[in-house]
Amino acid sequence: MELGAQPELHTPLPLSEQSGKTVLANFLTESSDITEYNPTQGVRILEFENPHVTSNNKGTGCEFELWDCGGDSKFESCWPALMKDAHGVVIVFNADIPSHLKEIEMWYSCFVQQQFLQDSHCMLVAHHKPGSGGAKGSLALSPPLNKLRLVHSNLEEDPEEVRVEFIKYLKSIINSMSESRDREEMLIIT
Repeated sequence: MELGAQPELHTPLPLSEQSGKTVLANFLTESSDITEYNPTQGVRILEFENPHVTSNNKGTGCEFELWDCGGDSKFESCWPALMKDAHGVVIVFNADIPSHLKEIEMWYSCFVQQQFLQDSHCMLVAHHKPGSGGAKGSLALSPPLNKLRLVHSNLEEDPEEVRVEFIKYLKSIINSMSESRDREEMLIIT
């Protein structure tokens, strides 16, 4: 990245199959609606700009890439390429399917711990599909997942809540990247 350049954020979005990740990704990036279920094959990259997230409160919104990663284990050989140069990870799971709680431990290990990403650069989204009747109760997450930012998503009942939390998440990563770049610049100057 050039000094003074506007940062571009690469954020993989891994998750379990049939969790609603693609619909959520489309909503968060204001992309087209997908009305029928088609499993993501490998990865789908969504590029978008968010005017509410700026680098050091300067200029126009930052540009982002949200990588909608297929949840099928047959794509596991692609994961290293998906994780390369990632700045953050949003792990989406269907909170109404008990087996997904176990699967997010594997996603966290592969996409966060093995990549040495800070926990602050990871967000968990407990997605409730329309009509599921899922409640926002507390989830029994095991350590270290219980220390991560957890957002409940229900696009039918309160879509703006997850959008607001996603913008906060993006801002925190951009601020962290800017602070890191500033420290590097000071090291060069001194």
